[in-house]
Amino acid sequence: MSTQTSFVTPEAPLKAYASTAGAAISSLSRREARERPRALASPKDFRTEPGPVRFVIVALAVSFLTIFVVLPLVVVFASALSKGFGAYFAALAEPEALSAIRLTLLVAAISVGLNLLFGVIAAWAIAKFDFPGKTFLVTLIDLPFSVSPVISGLVFVLLFGAQGYWGTWLQAHNVHILFAVPGIALATIFVTFPFVARSLIPLMQEQGTQEEEAAISLGASGLQTFFRVTLPNIKWGLLYGVLLCNARAMGEFGAVSVVSGHIRGETNTMPLLVEILYNEYQFVASFAIASLLAMLALITLVVKTVLEQRLDEGQTPRDDPRDDLRDDPSDH
Repeated sequence: MSTQTSFVTPEAPLKAYASTAGAAISSLSRREARERPRALASPKDFRTEPGPVRFVIVALAVSFLTIFVVLPLVVVFASALSKGFGAYFAALAEPEALSAIRLTLLVAAISVGLNLLFGVIAAWAIAKFDFPGKTFLVTLIDLPFSVSPVISGLVFVLLFGAQGYWGTWLQAHNVHILFAVPGIALATIFVTFPFVARSLIPLMQEQGTQEEEAAISLGASGLQTFFRVTLPNIKWGLLYGVLLCNARAMGEFGAVSVVSGHIRGETNTMPLLVEILYNEYQFVASFAIASLLAMLALITLVVKTVLEQRLDEGQTPRDDPRDDLRDDPSDH
């Protein structure tokens, strides 16, 4: 009896020890499960290069950016302000400079507005529908990326010039395309129209058509579906494309130079005026106009970075679009 008792008595401590050990192992397993993703996500595990190699790579990148980006900007602003702020603002207040600024803003507004409309329609068609010629349409959208701006300007000269395809008819009806605002706007639209569409197409393809189909199945019209379902999902991509389109429109030189005619005070945009003033040795005035374009580039860079962060973060969780349609007062 005593022998049986000696074997039975330690059973409870053994069970307690086993449960304690199991809890400890379980705790360690959970801790390892929590820490393992952190260890895998740690960038230190992927830095296999030695420290000196990383230092040389970073130094080369910083040196390249300093030489080819920072120093030119510093030279532009230093040259613009070399004779003081009075000469700087006087150069910007010249009638020729004001005319170039107004024309640049006008052409940018026209091209961005039309490209916004075209880009949204093209992206909607390409991302949401299948139709014959879809691949060809995508190729046409990418065409300005592969064609020199000077060549695109020459195309408009061949179409609307005095010896061009429609030149005789335009002269007979006293319609001026080349060497006027319409020609500058057409050339700018051509070189900038891919930006909005190319910013929206991959975004809309990734989002799919489920939300739009749900909205239409609940009785929403096409405009309701677009403004209440599609547009909130693409707003940051749309702003990103508009930003790039505007920056390119205001800084375009090649195509505009071909079709503008360089009429002083009438058809010179800001980039064209910079070249003219520099060739005439009016360095302060030339760099003053160039500094405006440089500030535009810096502002574009900052806004572009912010928009890229918003796009990377993704869209904020939205309610079911069917709830919005149920609450639409126009349906009551």
